[in-house]
Parts: sequence; structure tokens; C-alpha cells
Amino acid sequence: QLYRDARECLTLLSQRLGSQKFFFGDSPASLDAFVFSRLAPLLKAKLPNGKLQQHLKSLQNLCNYCTSILSLYFPWDGGEMHPPALPPLLRVEEDPHKWRNQFLSVLVGLVAMLGYAFLSGIVSIQRGGAGPAGRQPIALEEEEEEE
Repeated sequence: QLYRDARECLTLLSQRLGSQKFFFGDSPASLDAFVFSRLAPLLKAKLPNGKLQQHLKSLQNLCNYCTSILSLYFPWDGGEMHPPALPPLLRVEEDPHKWRNQFLSVLVGLVAMLGYAFLSGIVSIQRGGAGPAGRQPIALEEEEEEE
């Protein structure tokens, strides 16, 4: 029953589209986006049961509709052209300063965080006298109490 309803829906969509480029003329509407979002995966995906996919492929105007939208709005995904496969060495040359830029952005972020910590008082630097290890300097109030 579900397959029969889906086949009927595809047939009705095909009849409504007819020979037009989009459902409402020469420019896409929100209905075109919705229909395309359902048809494209059905047309392009590998499915375990291909009955519905075969029916869609038999409706040539819907196939052309999907192919047209794919090539118009997603040229690297749906069109016949594919992005050229670059060897790994050439891909590095696309941005030769990538590592430098990443390092500098991390460094700037670290300096900004430390600057904020110092300026807000979260971290402060206090100079103390050089005394033996493990001994804490005695504050002025503690000296008066000992006397």
C-alpha cells in the first residue's frame, strides 16, 4: 500500500510538472525546494529495494528536474563535472601559510586570555623575597603578633 501511494504521488508530481522547468514556471519556489529535497535522495541514493527508484527513473521529466537543479545549484555534486582530484602535495600548496596562521591564531588567543586574566585580577604577580625553599614570607601583621 505504501509503495502504491508513493508511486501515485510521483506520477501526480510528474503530471503537474509537465514540461516546465519548475512547478510554477521558470523560477524555483519553495515547493520546488521541498519536492527536490525528497526526489534527489530517492534518485541518487543506493537503496536496498529499488522499486520506487525505478519508477522515478521512468518519469523522465522528474529526472530532468532533479538533474537540472543539481547542476544549477550544486554543480560539483550533481553535474557531470567533478572537482579535480589533487595530489596531496598540491593540496598543501593551496594555503602555504596554513600552519603559521593556525599557530599565530592560537598565540593571539593565548595572549588575549592571559591579558584578560591579569587585567581582571584573576592572576596577579607578586614579588617575594628570596628565602629558603618551603618557607613562606611572613606578613607584617604576623610579625607584630609574634613580638
